[in-house]
Amino acid sequence: MRRLSVVLPALNEAAAIGEALSRMPASDACGMELIVADGGSLDDTALIAAAHGARIVRVPRGRALQMNAGAQVATGDVLLFLHADTHLPRDAVGLIDRAIAAGAQWGRFDVQIEGRHPLLAVVAAMMNLRSRLTGIATGDQAIFCTRALFDALDGYAPIALMEDIDFSTRARARSRPACLRARVITSGRRWERQGVLRTILLMWRLRLRYFFGADPRDLARDYRPHHE
Repeated sequence: MRRLSVVLPALNEAAAIGEALSRMPASDACGMELIVADGGSLDDTALIAAAHGARIVRVPRGRALQMNAGAQVATGDVLLFLHADTHLPRDAVGLIDRAIAAGAQWGRFDVQIEGRHPLLAVVAAMMNLRSRLTGIATGDQAIFCTRALFDALDGYAPIALMEDIDFSTRARARSRPACLRARVITSGRRWERQGVLRTILLMWRLRLRYFFGADPRDLARDYRPHHE
């Protein structure tokens, strides 16, 4: 089995990261490497992550910068980028390994958004369908890729927002993704805190502006007040 390096960017995730890491497959059983790229947390994120066996990389804030820094020290043949509030399916390591063995250079999982609001299930279903049709993945879907592809693409573009869309677009130009139907479960906390419909409209507006060439720094300034 190929060695898998899981890179988890985090910022002030002490409330969620312990549970996320406790649900990870045992690294000694599957040869998995766990790296937490901390973007300057002011809480116990790094301490909790280290207690769960993660290697801590400290890097300036910025999801793309954090993921690139984690990937730089990773030793795996395959890289998996996972959000701190997202849980992998039970057989994630095996599923990824089989996808790569079948010829995939990169891929992602379907997603389920955990929460009480009925619209969250609709949002997740639309995300999965859109990704399957377009070959574009979002960070919530736990993007994975071979080390060779990541290096060939020079990793994530150091932009303030939409780094997952940019990476997927460049990866898709080389090969179609493996769209795994097994679901990662991600928290709907930010959706519910800011209002699900309001968040849907915000994300549509940001994606549309990005499509028409808006500066990701401007998009990030509009995004962060709603998600911090």
